[in-house]
Amino acid sequence: MTLKMDLIWWYWAITDALLIAGVAGVSYGIEAAIVFNVIQVVHFYARTPDVKAFPVQVRLAYLALLLVALYPPLFFLYYLIILGTSAMVFFDYCFLARFMSLMPWNHSERFSWGLIRSTFFSKPVDGSVQKA
Repeated sequence: MTLKMDLIWWYWAITDALLIAGVAGVSYGIEAAIVFNVIQVVHFYARTPDVKAFPVQVRLAYLALLLVALYPPLFFLYYLIILGTSAMVFFDYCFLARFMSLMPWNHSERFSWGLIRSTFFSKPVDGSVQKA
């Protein structure tokens, strides 16, 4: 694991711990996870100052999910977010990055069931899942 990947892993591990604490009742957990995610967005935007940069897109989408789940009827989304973040931390599988790679601006391949299957059911990879 490279230093870059270690940093990314720590970002997600800390976020996961904060979210788990938040849904378990720690009063500041969810808010701290949101602030920590804003720091990630700023960090990755500073590294590649383009909102279309894939790491920035993933973190912006993640931040949007965290903010949407603040609405009380959508609180259950935090459990799904924790499930996805835990998959990233423990198995290096990022559902959100795979989903974002299917956005029309992130791939040039024709949209098909095969593309969906290979996107979601391929083994975890080091680095970006974004298709060229």
